[in-house]
Amino acid sequence: MYSNAGVLARPLDSILDMDMEEGFDRNVAVDLRGSALCIKHAARAMVKRQVRGSIICTASSASILGGIGPAGYTAAKHGLVGLVRAAAGELGKHGIRVNCVSPYFVPTPLGISLLVALGIDTACAIEAVASSTANLKGVGLKAKDIAEAALFLASDESSVYVSGHNLAVDGGFTVIDHSFTMIASQILMKGKQY
Repeated sequence: MYSNAGVLARPLDSILDMDMEEGFDRNVAVDLRGSALCIKHAARAMVKRQVRGSIICTASSASILGGIGPAGYTAAKHGLVGLVRAAAGELGKHGIRVNCVSPYFVPTPLGISLLVALGIDTACAIEAVASSTANLKGVGLKAKDIAEAALFLASDESSVYVSGHNLAVDGGFTVIDHSFTMIASQILMKGKQY
């Protein structure tokens, strides 16, 4: 079972001005609670039928790093990783694996909705932004890549001891410290030399 729930209730909400109902609560309701219900009902069916299955959820690079998405979305996706790990711990005795896939920016309507307020409103523009900030160069992330990662987690190839894992499909973005790059670009933009 693949739970691909996700919304950006209010894409550019600051924590200072966050609308708790329309922003935070909606993100938690869809991104976390929706996936919790999917896990619950899929697991019940699998346990009842004694199926050794795989449950996969879509998290996000925002589940690994703060600051790359709005607070409500980031909190919900962090919570989803915790939920997946808790479910993996409980359902392993039934032979059920529970994992998640954490994509970086993908040119989908959801990805575009995050950046449209910044004037980035096409799939090509999203790909360009993702490619320019990802560590792995020369490759554009597509929805198909996320589907293939989920397919791997559902397949027999991952059936031996892959459970409770958050598979980042992000071109290495979340494993690289970008602070030096940001500092260097600020220095270059200001024309200072040290």
